[in-house]
Amino acid sequence: MTSSVLERPGVDRVLDALGARHRRLLLLELQAGRAEHVTDIVLRGGGQDSARPELEHNHLPRLTEAGYVEWDRETGELSKGPNFDEIGPVLTLLEDHAGELPADWP
Repeated sequence: MTSSVLERPGVDRVLDALGARHRRLLLLELQAGRAEHVTDIVLRGGGQDSARPELEHNHLPRLTEAGYVEWDRETGELSKGPNFDEIGPVLTLLEDHAGELPADWP
């Protein structure tokens, strides 16, 4: 029996990281080289002041723990983490094939 890529152990971690809009935005912006600071993400996410605490207390710690993001809590600086190569291909796949999804897809 051939194992599906979706059965691999790391897939749950990747999909969990992509499971929230703010995390997807942050990862896509990092991949594109458009995010170097937490404020870059807050501004691109609509600039809501309420978004920053959620980002700093929920999303960034999760992405940091997974190794997808390096985040300096003191300065707010962001960079790709040591495991970013694990999630990068999925981000590319989603971006490259977004036009193939049905118009009413979530």
